[in-house]
Amino acid sequence: MAAASDIVFTIVGYPTDVEGVILGDEGVLAGLKEGGLVVDMTTSTPSLAQQIAELAAKQGCSSIDAPVSGGDVGAKEARLAIMVGGDEDAVQRVMPLFELMGKNINHMGPAGAGQNTKMVNQILISSSMVALCEALLYAHKAGLDESKVIAAVSTGAAGSWGLSNYGPRIVKRDFAPGFMVKHFIKDLGIALDEAKAMGLSLPGLAQAQQLYLAVQAQGGSDKGTQALMLALETLNGVSRD
Repeated sequence: MAAASDIVFTIVGYPTDVEGVILGDEGVLAGLKEGGLVVDMTTSTPSLAQQIAELAAKQGCSSIDAPVSGGDVGAKEARLAIMVGGDEDAVQRVMPLFELMGKNINHMGPAGAGQNTKMVNQILISSSMVALCEALLYAHKAGLDESKVIAAVSTGAAGSWGLSNYGPRIVKRDFAPGFMVKHFIKDLGIALDEAKAMGLSLPGLAQAQQLYLAVQAQGGSDKGTQALMLALETLNGVSRD
C-alpha cells in the first residue's frame, strides 16, 4: 500500500487548469508512483474526472473527484460538504483526510459522480440566490427593515442556508467573495453543457447564468455570488451605494 505521501490533493480554478496540473507533461500523474492517489477537489467536468481516473488506472494509480460546498465559512470551520466520486477502496483510504475538512462526506459512485452531484448543488444554489436577491429587493422597495425580514422568515418554510448566511451580507452591502462570480459562471456553464448532453431543458438554470453574466459585465467577476443583487438593482434602476 502506498504511503500517505503518495496521496496528492489538487484544487484549482477551471477544467483547463485541472488538465494542466494533473495531465500535463510535468503534472501530477507524470510524477505519481504506482499505487499513488490523486484527489481533485476542483469543481470540474464529469467527463474530465472520468478521463483522469482511466489514465491513472493505466499506470496503477487511482483518482478521486471530490468537489466541495460550504463556501468560505465551511472551509474555515472545517465543515464542508464533500461530494466524492471514485473507487470505494481509494475513497476509504483518503476518508480520514476528508474528515479533517468536512462534516458531510458522501461517496456518490464511480469517477465523475462527485462532479455530477456538485452540478446538482450549483443548480440549487443558482435559483435560490435569484430568489433571495429578489425577495430582499422587494423588501427594500416596500420600505421594510431587511434584517428584520430575514429574522422573520428564516425559521419558517422560506428559511435556508443562503438566507441565513448571504442575506445579512447583502443587507450590509458586503459583496466580498466567499465564492467568486467568475467561478460560479464556470460551474453554471458546466451544468448547462451536461444538461444539454442529457437532453434536459433547465430554464431556471439558464436564466440564473444570464443574470450572473450581467454581474460579470458590470465588473463583478471577482465579487461574491451574493453580488447578484447588484445586477437586479441595476435592472430595476435601484441605487443604494
